[in-house]
Amino acid sequence: MKCILTVLTFFLYLGSNAQVTQEIFESFKLQERRDVQYYIPENYTQEKKYPLIIVLDAEYMFENVVATAKFYSRFHGMPEAIIAGVNQSKDNERYQDCAFDEATGLPSDSSKLFFEFLGMELIPYLETSYNTAPFKMIVGYDITANFSNYYLFKEDSLFNSYVSISPTLAPEMETRVPARLSAMEKTIFYHLITDGEKAKKDTQTPILNTAIKAIEKENLHYFYDEYKDADHISVATYSIGKAFDDVFTMFKPISPTEYKTQILTSEEPVFDYLSNKYEMIEKLFGFRKSVDLNDIMAIYAASRKKEDFESLKPLADLCKKEYPETMLGFYFEGEYLEQMGEPKKALRTFEKAFGMEEIDFLTKDMALEKIDALKADFGY
Repeated sequence: MKCILTVLTFFLYLGSNAQVTQEIFESFKLQERRDVQYYIPENYTQEKKYPLIIVLDAEYMFENVVATAKFYSRFHGMPEAIIAGVNQSKDNERYQDCAFDEATGLPSDSSKLFFEFLGMELIPYLETSYNTAPFKMIVGYDITANFSNYYLFKEDSLFNSYVSISPTLAPEMETRVPARLSAMEKTIFYHLITDGEKAKKDTQTPILNTAIKAIEKENLHYFYDEYKDADHISVATYSIGKAFDDVFTMFKPISPTEYKTQILTSEEPVFDYLSNKYEMIEKLFGFRKSVDLNDIMAIYAASRKKEDFESLKPLADLCKKEYPETMLGFYFEGEYLEQMGEPKKALRTFEKAFGMEEIDFLTKDMALEKIDALKADFGY
């Protein structure tokens, strides 16, 4: 397939292994050649799966998105991702690619072909060439941001995440998008961004924002940002980092704010928060992320603070798998048994913890204190 679609490839290197590939992609759907750019992470391996990010208006947006993705993945704000950017500046291609009927708001014939080019040629090519995760994001700006919304009208949205930067909306899009988001069962991240300059004359985006905000569905994660000090040009650089921060927040360690506002206030068992977080990561990204020690300690602290001692048992089991050489699993299990009124079992469990490696705040002295206290209760 690649030999049919591709006629020329050349490479530019970023660092020792990372590469940006610029490719002239010969499209059967468009019946023309298109300039496409790819970023492949420095440490790409077939052993991992990588989210796929499609960037429209790539001449202006691609390098910004790549730089942000590299920064966030390096500091654990998101997984490493494969990024593909479609150039659209030459001969005003973006207006042909993303054109819509001024009366109906529906895509034009040329826009339908570009829609099929992305969904039926470019993305399948990347999925067969690289080990991609189920998670896909599309980033659009102005008219290309409006175009990205058309993928919501498929029965099963091609993308999980939409970053819509200062969109020039087609007629009726302010009602059609909320209607589709309301009907979808798939987990969707929708980020709507606007600037102060456009906000002064834009009547559709406020309606769109209000309508999406009113949707109450757990599978919809909606974010809205208005950068009042930004104009229609600068908003593109203002917004990418914040969008990535919101969409990939589940990859970051549990923050003090998250601990206070979401974990401590929840009526659900404390451990469920941790379990749901990592199950969501696996579902969306196709791999099981190692559980951060920070997250384990946050759940342990919340279990004690809320006296949800039942959560200590699954937490202990998890720690035995994630940190098998350390005291974590047996120490937490010992506390669970102690609280459940089984001191003899707790004593034996703390003795096991004593023989294992210290970690974080857990020390052998702490295990020994537990052992001595329980022995004193038995009169040893």
